[in-house]
Amino acid sequence: MASSNEPAGMVDYLNSDGAGPSAEEIEFAMAFLKPGEMDPALLARAADPVRLAAQKIKVGERHARDWGQLCQYRDANAALAGQPVKAVFIGDSITELWAAADPDFFSGDVVGRGISGQTSPQILTRFMADVVALKPQVVHILCGINDIAGNTGPSTPQDYKNNMLAMIALAQAHRVTVVIGSIMPAHSFTWVGEHGLDPRPRVAELNIWLRDMTDQRGLIWADYHAILKADDDSMRPEYTRDGVHPVLGGYAAINHLARFALAAALQRAAG
Repeated sequence: MASSNEPAGMVDYLNSDGAGPSAEEIEFAMAFLKPGEMDPALLARAADPVRLAAQKIKVGERHARDWGQLCQYRDANAALAGQPVKAVFIGDSITELWAAADPDFFSGDVVGRGISGQTSPQILTRFMADVVALKPQVVHILCGINDIAGNTGPSTPQDYKNNMLAMIALAQAHRVTVVIGSIMPAHSFTWVGEHGLDPRPRVAELNIWLRDMTDQRGLIWADYHAILKADDDSMRPEYTRDGVHPVLGGYAAINHLARFALAAALQRAAG
């Protein structure tokens, strides 16, 4: 529930207070990425029911105030005004963690714009602000696993396809070359409860569509799934802790492909 001090209706400026991950969430993410056993105290804190309930309330309040989380990168985007941007990587937590895992890559004119938990309609909502307004040469779009999980409610494969096509149309209308990343392998979702959801059939279905659509439209394709998958189409255990998000080793395994795709897209943009 918004406080009485919250702005109502359209305002000239909406501040970014409270947007983005907390210091505690950043601490957990950095520990998650590193090899070796995680601190048991961090794991216990992350699994604490009281904390989880508070986090659920916080997410609900954040979505009520800023469903697309346009505030998260508003100040960072403003700071880039007038600076050349080579590429924007937009997506969900996999992209957000990628920027933390490889800060040398995501520095200067390669910009990370991932937000944990987001689905394709949320990413589409902020595409103009977080991509087009920065005037990059290239956009790298990687999302879909949270649509399958139902993070913002039930949706259909066609809903996801429409959102992806809308982002591509926006990029191309502004002469931004598009790289499409395949949805990464996953076996289950720890955050949606024990209801037996197996994402692998949907991941396979959507990746076939993404690959075909990318070929038909002449976009750049980056097949991260093929690199990270195990024989059963889950993510290889050495590349993940939770079966969904890569750790440092996982990002290291795909970085060469990301750099190759980016180079190809920049060459095309310059063409």
